[in-house]
Amino acid sequence: MRRLATRAVDPQIFWIAFAVAALFVLWGALFTDNLAAVAKTVLDWIISTFGWVFILSTALFLAFTLFLAFGRFGHVRLGKDDEKPEFSTLSWIAMMFSAGMGIGLMFFGVAEPISHLASPPLGLAEPNTEEAARLAMQYSYFHWALHPWAIYAVVGLALAYSTFRKGRPNLISSTFSSVLGDRVRRGPGKTIEILAIFATLFGSATSLGLGAAQIDGGLNFLWDVPISAGIQIAVIVVVTVLFILSAVSGVSRGIQYLSNLNGVLAVLLVLFLFLVGPTVFILNNLTESFGGYMNNLIPMSFRAATFGQKSWLTGWTIFYWAWWISWAPFVGAFIARISRGRTIREFVLGVLLAPSVVTFIWFAVFGGAALELQLSGGADIAAAVSESQEVALFSVLEQFPFETVTSLVTIFLVALFFISGADAASVVMGMLSCRGTLSPQRGVVITWGALTGLAAIVLLLAGGLVALQQASIIVALPFTFVMVGLCYALLEDLRSEPRPGLVPARPLPDRGEPALDGVMAPSPERSGGAPGNPVGGREGTR
Repeated sequence: MRRLATRAVDPQIFWIAFAVAALFVLWGALFTDNLAAVAKTVLDWIISTFGWVFILSTALFLAFTLFLAFGRFGHVRLGKDDEKPEFSTLSWIAMMFSAGMGIGLMFFGVAEPISHLASPPLGLAEPNTEEAARLAMQYSYFHWALHPWAIYAVVGLALAYSTFRKGRPNLISSTFSSVLGDRVRRGPGKTIEILAIFATLFGSATSLGLGAAQIDGGLNFLWDVPISAGIQIAVIVVVTVLFILSAVSGVSRGIQYLSNLNGVLAVLLVLFLFLVGPTVFILNNLTESFGGYMNNLIPMSFRAATFGQKSWLTGWTIFYWAWWISWAPFVGAFIARISRGRTIREFVLGVLLAPSVVTFIWFAVFGGAALELQLSGGADIAAAVSESQEVALFSVLEQFPFETVTSLVTIFLVALFFISGADAASVVMGMLSCRGTLSPQRGVVITWGALTGLAAIVLLLAGGLVALQQASIIVALPFTFVMVGLCYALLEDLRSEPRPGLVPARPLPDRGEPALDGVMAPSPERSGGAPGNPVGGREGTR
């Protein structure tokens, strides 16, 4: 571990975060039942006391990003005033998809709409009715479109502005320089980085658990491999080794090639099901569900289950908001890295709209096909989902031609999302604990990658998917307050910007620290990594 003592590593951030994460893993390994009981108690307290915080803050993030886009700061460029975007708009949008929600979309694309059909959101419809189907699609869009990408946009925008406009280090804490001053280099700033590491670690562990469960479900569908914690743990071990190897090997071109292949295969899978499935139903469903989603966006954003249905809200909406918040440091860093030279208005509209369009299409095709099969009596998808959410997508693919081929493609897609997302997340945690350097030491990256895999295993043993959801909500709560503070800090920064058409005033002095050599994000040509990648050439997908 002598290499960890070199100048690049921040010993306080690394060792405190490492010690707490390691203690959690040991606690779960040695006292699994106790961990599960404590987690449930803590979660119940958080939901009863702070459930409203997740709901209100997420709505705030969406309103905040729209305010910046359409207000007087929309013209501000994420870089110098005369700086042009590094990438064309099409390339920029395409690269954003690599920071998308790959494993989540594969897992919940069928499971969520069918679950809502059988148990309508907040009891707003009778189960298994057409009205329940409409609500199922509307809430699927609600959980995956504008709100989550607004969460990512807040962190990405603050990082891009702080790094490219202000010339600060590429760290979450640096975005608070306008309000914390020199304290960003001391206790308050280090606390922010530690919270960001925990959020990323447990958010990644949740994705690993979901990915392992779905791979196990695919193996069960194809070859009757039992669905069990043991199989899922074996999958996590194998894939953790693979993504650690990819993270430290420097094979960025290979990872970039596989990520591109992943995108192509995902598009082909969507097109295939759209063409061989209920095409007209899918198109009608997309049109009607999108209209219902937009019409009910504000009411859905503020429903807090005050008079009942708390368990539904916790298991779905609050879990999702917490999961997206836990991934905000990683995805925000990715989006910030590829957005240099864009205006705030371009950034917000691109980040909110482009991924949301993909979400609408994805759920319309996979969720729509599942709903049509269920409502028409073509197949009992609800029974399969009730028995095991892991096999939801495979139970739909089974109803159409070439089910073996499409199921193999699905398993491959989940595994590749699994590897590339965890690869990039472990490198980002290395960056956060190494003062923002784009090339964290291999020992640090290996440590965070291994702890992520171990955390996923511990959570599966402590309660499976329920424990994964609990962990995401618990660790996301403190980072939610960090993000609220980040909004305020960004506004404080933007106050120094001149109004459009006015002669720029002399800039206010930056009370934060200056950029460190080798820390501020370089251009792709200087970094030697893949274009637009914030972690040294490895694209990440979720």
